[in-house]
Amino acid sequence: MRTQPARRRLGLWMASALVVGNMIGSGVFLLPSSLAKYGPISLVAWVFTAAGAILLALVFARLARAYPKTGGPYAYARRAFGDFVGFQTAWGYWIAVWAGNAAIAVAFVGYLAHFWHVLGDDKVLAACVGVAAIWLLTAVNAYGVRESGALQVLTTVIKLVPLLLIAVGGLFFVKSGNFGEFNASGDSAFGAVTAAAALTLWSFIGLESATVPAEDVQDPQKNIPRATVAGTAVTALIYILGTVAVLGLVPAAALATSTAPFADAADAAFGGWAADLVAAGAAISAFGALNGWILLQGQIPFAAARDGLFPRAFTRTGRGGTPVVGLVVSSVLVTGLMLMNYNSSLVDQFTFIILLATLTTLIPYAYAAMAELVLLATDRAAFSGGRLARSGVIALLAFGYTVWAIGGAGYEVVYKGTLLIFAGMPVYAWLRYRENRAPIKAVGGETQPPARAA
Repeated sequence: MRTQPARRRLGLWMASALVVGNMIGSGVFLLPSSLAKYGPISLVAWVFTAAGAILLALVFARLARAYPKTGGPYAYARRAFGDFVGFQTAWGYWIAVWAGNAAIAVAFVGYLAHFWHVLGDDKVLAACVGVAAIWLLTAVNAYGVRESGALQVLTTVIKLVPLLLIAVGGLFFVKSGNFGEFNASGDSAFGAVTAAAALTLWSFIGLESATVPAEDVQDPQKNIPRATVAGTAVTALIYILGTVAVLGLVPAAALATSTAPFADAADAAFGGWAADLVAAGAAISAFGALNGWILLQGQIPFAAARDGLFPRAFTRTGRGGTPVVGLVVSSVLVTGLMLMNYNSSLVDQFTFIILLATLTTLIPYAYAAMAELVLLATDRAAFSGGRLARSGVIALLAFGYTVWAIGGAGYEVVYKGTLLIFAGMPVYAWLRYRENRAPIKAVGGETQPPARAA
């Protein structure tokens, strides 16, 4: 019998860097411009979204402590609701991960264009650079999860420098006249907050990152909850302070048309050198986020395949115990999606991919929140402590938040996203058909047909 290669595990800092690094990707560097049309009321949306993210982080922390198993949302949904919901969760989350990776890779190339201007005009070269980044990081992740974790720590530290420069240092240069009208949307306060919150949500996707490679984390019962909650809280604070600084440093009219709001804010506060620093930090941020999400794109199909809910090929691992087949297949899909959409005339389609990725992530979030409620009732022994009622209330609030966020994505996104989830049903049916056709050998050596399920 072949022994599995020993795993080199992620410590608390690496797990925390995975959470922070996956959340702080490319979106936060562009969001202030998108939020400018709403005015400072968008800060209320940030607080609201941060509160929902913290609720979800508490749900994942509790579940990870009770069930430290690779798969994250998939593992919890399967335990609570069975194979079919487990498959739906894994399918949707996997789509979200590799589709989102295409968006991050393109954003990475866009930030590089600040220094390498030809990337802004030569679409073929830009596509090649993006694909090269995908496969470079795929190779790093295939070599070993700890190597990926070390890279994640490095890129997370580097990306925090320009963000903190604006979020903390920039506050000293804020001018109140730049903020403009509190609610500039022309809509009601509730409508403005709802619309702005839909935009801010993308920046919190990834809060569950430490739960996905759970079996590769040292002391997962302690380190995963700490990394999840602390990482989400730190990220939320940076987002809110950074947005306050940008709104106060760049006039509202200029901010609405800015393609690099954090760089413009840095220029206003410190001069041109700071703008280059922030642009470099944005590129490194996207690169680090791409690394972290590529790590996850192999873990999800690996966990599902190990349980018989994805093709068995996804269980194959490399010498470092990493799910190489899942990494490679996912990166092939990312590459194809990039090549199909890397055209300036397809910007709307590209944005739509991000919205679909957000939706197909929210559905696993909703399943995870409900999974905790079910498991609190059916498997109380797995949850230490006597505050089960409080945990149940938190899970219910987190579920309500995800349902609200799904509705806020818009009818078209929900409609097409649902069709995308349904597209996985034939795969599930094929897997079940193949499983029931597989002959079972009796003890005496005779082949018998599989037993019919009751």
